[in-house]
Amino acid sequence: MFQKGGDITDEIVILKPSFKKRIAARTSVKRQLVHRTGLKMPRGYGWIRNPKKYTYNKVYQKTSFDIFKLRKKLLK
Repeated sequence: MFQKGGDITDEIVILKPSFKKRIAARTSVKRQLVHRTGLKMPRGYGWIRNPKKYTYNKVYQKTSFDIFKLRKKLLK
């Protein structure tokens, strides 16, 4: 995701919405199966559905920080 030695400007990107990808995501076979079989899980059960993604997101949230929240804490 992020490269070593990169400049901060390399990491900030404005995402351009893709109509093709939006349609593909809404009409995927996996999405239809989950929807029709009622396999929707409550919040917090991501570790059952995709443990690898869950651990990545958990580590990312613990190690990254928001510059605006940091500034707010410092100016309190």
